Amino acid sequence: MSQESRVKSSAESTQGAPLETILQQWKRERPDLDPSPMAVCGALRRANDRVRTAIEGTAAKGGLDGAGFDVLLTLRRQGRGETLTPSELAGEMMLSTSAMTNRLDRLEKRGLIERRSDPKDRRSLKIALTEDGFSLADSLVVSHLTVEEQLLATLDTAEREDLKRLLSKISA
Repeated sequence: MSQESRVKSSAESTQGAPLETILQQWKRERPDLDPSPMAVCGALRRANDRVRTAIEGTAAKGGLDGAGFDVLLTLRRQGRGETLTPSELAGEMMLSTSAMTNRLDRLEKRGLIERRSDPKDRRSLKIALTEDGFSLADSLVVSHLTVEEQLLATLDTAEREDLKRLLSKISA
């Protein structure tokens, strides 16, 4: 089964009742309420589930969970040989620093990252990709973009820009 088929199959199995059906049921049961926000938020939730499932599938190709995948790609986009402190890495990923330690431990055990002493502050650490981590991240980012392109294939360029603009209004 192809990655695209797995994504569609998984998404279809978790989509639930059609949103219009849900709205009609609420309108029938509570005509005093406007359930239209449920349709928008439901569509967002379903789209998020589909995207998350696809990303997890890409991460699994590299033997990673979503968290490890995020760390590798965040470090990779900094450039070869570049480093981040755990705090900087957490900030780039919008996480707490306490959530970072276990992620880094798992990646270090696999030889994908290394912790280096900060030459400017020996109390601080810098996180860097190893050559294996860099190679894996380079490979996974190609698969990642392919999957994302498949998810967005039904949208033209203008629709993608509109969607990005609209979503940014509620995610800011």
